[in-house]
Amino acid sequence: MIGSEQPLLFLDVDGPLIPFGATREQLPDGYPTYESGHTPREPDANPLIPRINPAHGPRLLALPCDLVWATTWMSDANDCIAPWLGLPELPLVSWPESAGSAGSADEDARYGLHWKTRPLLGWAAGRPFAWVDDEITDTDEAWVEAHHSGPALLCRVDPRRGITDEDYATLGSWLRTRRGAGARRAPRPRR
Repeated sequence: MIGSEQPLLFLDVDGPLIPFGATREQLPDGYPTYESGHTPREPDANPLIPRINPAHGPRLLALPCDLVWATTWMSDANDCIAPWLGLPELPLVSWPESAGSAGSADEDARYGLHWKTRPLLGWAAGRPFAWVDDEITDTDEAWVEAHHSGPALLCRVDPRRGITDEDYATLGSWLRTRRGAGARRAPRPRR
């Protein structure tokens, strides 16, 4: 990825890839589960992994970007999820351990800024990026627009549905053109 001209795609797991939160009325039979031709490297992989549709793997690989895990799964994303999806080992954003200083996650939370926002901008270092997460807010969008020198697309997905065909279309179009001078958010999901 060093010296790459492609934009980054920061990808969260819980919500975008592993849907959650639907009620019994919304999904009477629960979430669908899938089988994959790939096996996680970890023998005791998380029981939620079969909820991840393995079709996401080829779709993610087809996007013109450098994929980066932006999840609290940390190295488990490469050990469990990447093999399930048929993805190579991906770089991952390391999150700050301490939240006790100015500009910390605690301070950001008081102002409504997601705790991932600052580290993602630091990781991107001005490079164009898309961020796929279920917790992106208007505050994050405004902060990215004010503090990131390159184009950015913040794509908030509905955690009950996960990443959708519409999200892939939005991401693909934006990544291909890399248009925009500031943060642009994908349309909010219909509820």
